[in-house]
Amino acid sequence: MIELEGVPELIDPVMVAAFEGWNDAGDAASTAVAHLDKEWKGEVFAALDAEDYYDFQVNRPTVWMDAGVRKITWPTTRLSVVRVGGEKPRDLVLVRGIEPSMRWRSFCNELLGFAHELGVELVVILGALLGDTPHTRPVPISGTTSDADLARRMDLEETKYEGPTGIVGILQEACTHAGVPAVSLWAAVPHYVSQPPNPKATLALLNRLEDLIDVRIPLGELPEDARAWQVGVDQLAAEDSEVAEYVQSLEEARDTAELPEASGEAIAREFERYLRRRDGGPSAGDRTRPPMPPKPGAKDDDEDSSDD
Repeated sequence: MIELEGVPELIDPVMVAAFEGWNDAGDAASTAVAHLDKEWKGEVFAALDAEDYYDFQVNRPTVWMDAGVRKITWPTTRLSVVRVGGEKPRDLVLVRGIEPSMRWRSFCNELLGFAHELGVELVVILGALLGDTPHTRPVPISGTTSDADLARRMDLEETKYEGPTGIVGILQEACTHAGVPAVSLWAAVPHYVSQPPNPKATLALLNRLEDLIDVRIPLGELPEDARAWQVGVDQLAAEDSEVAEYVQSLEEARDTAELPEASGEAIAREFERYLRRRDGGPSAGDRTRPPMPPKPGAKDDDEDSSDD
């Protein structure tokens, strides 16, 4: 039984998670959660036992000095909580860590235990993948869920993916089996410039998250960092004619594919974001809330989790 002391009663809590590793191209997803934690001054209230989930020959601990005393930081996953103010305050439970090396089902069940105990209404998992997308165009963001009803109500895609998966896919399915509404947001990072950081992809993930959970996220220097990143990649591409031609071919393919998608819906979404930022708070409409997840302890939850 997870007992959380010192954590206040949360308001409409949403869990937002990201993990370094295979699901984090350009470090875009983990940087997004780190940004939320920094901007809202998150307070860590729990950390998973590193011994249970990590191979220290793969993810090594680090040694550092604190006032002349040697200390060790172990690779793990930490949870913090932040409160988003405004007319409709709500809390975010931020999960930030490294993709575990082992015991993925136990790892997910432990996170779900925290979600149940805190009354989390929705889990949003951020990820980033390498794709054939040009750096000069808006970053493609896809929102997926395994829940058909949630897909309809929140304008998401019902996932049809088959193939190798990482902790993002495993955690989403664990949430589904446990009856916890869960969504994955994926940013496509240009494969020809995959080195971190990628502030443009991080910014795109935060903008989509802002739309999804109806909060205003302070962006700090991210917009300027994203512009500087694109200028830098432009300069590198211009120095190599083959790369420049390749980028142009990606641009043409992207523009042709997206021409029918330049709909009023996309324009309306951007306009709503502009109004939120201008007015300094959430939009006037009520939040779309998924159904509350059941509390742990039901027999079916344990059986489903063991089958995942």
